[in-house]
Amino acid sequence: MIDPDQTHQIGEVADRVGLSLRTVRYYEEQGLVVPEARTEGGFRLYTERQIDRLFLVKKMKPLGFSLDEMRTMFDARERLEDRESPAGARTAARKTIATFADQVDERTAKMRRILEQSEQFARELRDDA
Repeated sequence: MIDPDQTHQIGEVADRVGLSLRTVRYYEEQGLVVPEARTEGGFRLYTERQIDRLFLVKKMKPLGFSLDEMRTMFDARERLEDRESPAGARTAARKTIATFADQVDERTAKMRRILEQSEQFARELRDDA
């Protein structure tokens, strides 16, 4: 049985992560973050594990990662955390996570260039005004 003191209802989770209730429900529909349990009244109950997943989704989304890529990242992290995963699976998970880290660096650099261009554009507009 799930310890109710270790679970959180969707409203608390949404507030804590900084997402709307609708967004949390959407990620549930997509299978990214599934509640650990439900109360007798049907309220979703989340643990720290699901909350951590939502924080990761929140970090990946602005970088343009797809839902499938997010699933791949979750799978890799789970394999790496599972001490009973075969060594080969854990090695593959490390490689997957390293590839994601490289992609994050690339996407961050691209965003930085876009931001610099936007700042330059704003300066040009102010000079024209």
